[in-house]
Amino acid sequence: MKSPNPSKAEARYTIILFYKFFEVKNTKKLMKEQRKICESLNLKGRFLIATEGVNATLEGETKDINKYIRGMHAKRNFKNVVFKKSKGTGKGFTKLMVKVRPEVVTLGAGKFNVKKETAKSITPAELERLYKKDKDFVVLDLRNNFEIEVGQFERTIHPNIKNFRDLPSKIPKLKALKKKKIIIVCTGGIRCEKASCLLKREGFEDMYQLKDGIHAYMQKYPNKNFKGSLFVFDNRMVTPVVDVPKRVIMGKCVYCNKACEDFYNDDSTRPSTKVICCITCIKQHKNILRQAVSI
Repeated sequence: MKSPNPSKAEARYTIILFYKFFEVKNTKKLMKEQRKICESLNLKGRFLIATEGVNATLEGETKDINKYIRGMHAKRNFKNVVFKKSKGTGKGFTKLMVKVRPEVVTLGAGKFNVKKETAKSITPAELERLYKKDKDFVVLDLRNNFEIEVGQFERTIHPNIKNFRDLPSKIPKLKALKKKKIIIVCTGGIRCEKASCLLKREGFEDMYQLKDGIHAYMQKYPNKNFKGSLFVFDNRMVTPVVDVPKRVIMGKCVYCNKACEDFYNDDSTRPSTKVICCITCIKQHKNILRQAVSI
């Protein structure tokens, strides 16, 4: 018997990424509700809840994901949520995790009124027009350094952070950007929403955030001013978001510098770090490297 066509098998699954900042009055109640809904639809992934809002990545069969989205849009606090979709594999997550946390994205810089303090948004189309007009601006990428290794915008500056919570300590090194027009970017938008609040308090004024993140830009303008792939926190690790011919591979093997995008955990350091390694070099370093996986 012939094995199923991989592309058709993958088309059965969809991964969604979404968030929203709003006041969650009863976090435990929402946690129980979401766990029940996700389990009923056989969804797996990560759903984080805090008093400041929600942040989630979920995978399931496409029909079940669509049912989930329709149900969420019918709820008052979720009717305007943007669900960012990409093709799944059915193996993006091994289980469902629904948890209450102090923050839905950890910055550790105190409380913000995100709705009032966050920076103005710029759409992917508006950003594309800036590139075409060759306006004087820089892109401040607030993702972790290993995420940037596999894909980034033209004109990118990044603070070289290992974790988002490192950003407050890096702000003094970004002071020169206060005089420039800044477009801040992250995967889906949530880190930009929160970080821009902090940056505004620190005196950054001519600053905008990319609406719905890099994911939205790549969907609308694949292989344009964002080169490479998007790092994602599921077992795919990277995704082109939209499959295009002659896609640029930005990632480089940490040992031989060959173009590749395969991530491994390097256990020779504590805590372990994510590195890119090609299929040839992994054979030589398999004693310290293991395949990077999510939950």
